[in-house]
Amino acid sequence: MQLTFIQQRIYEVREQRVMMDYDLAHLYQIETKRLKEAVRRNRNRFPEDFMFELAKEEYDLLRSQFATSNRGGRRYMPFAFTEHGVAMLASVLNSDKAIEMNIAIVRAFIALRELALYRGDFLQQLQSLRNDLHHRIDVHDAQLSQIYEALEKMLNTEAEKKAREEAWNNRKRVGYK
Repeated sequence: MQLTFIQQRIYEVREQRVMMDYDLAHLYQIETKRLKEAVRRNRNRFPEDFMFELAKEEYDLLRSQFATSNRGGRRYMPFAFTEHGVAMLASVLNSDKAIEMNIAIVRAFIALRELALYRGDFLQQLQSLRNDLHHRIDVHDAQLSQIYEALEKMLNTEAEKKAREEAWNNRKRVGYK
């Protein structure tokens, strides 16, 4: 099973990365009903930070994100398993397939975490470049402003000089002709 296939089944719910019970059951090649039974029999192994049941609103929102149909509806809301909850499933299900899939799933969670860290570093570097660029632009703006002021002053001086010369040449002459 490809890592990207598993990564596509990791969702963000309640600001946590989770996998749904039906996706895990599919990966473990068991019925969702059997997975839920095993979890309920071992409820003490799954505290709230390992696994929680979705509220109807959360499930509807999640379903609308990937446009799935509502075939027959659900009697119970799905369980959402965090990375730790998925790891705990290996001890509850205790089959070769469960162990194999848990390893692949934990690797997918790790890959996503590394991607998030890389993305965070990249965003930080991008922000640093943007700030540096703004600083450079500010410095260049100040320098250009000084150049424009000097040019204006020089042009004004030249215009004043020319105006004085014209005034001198166009003056009313006094004296002998």
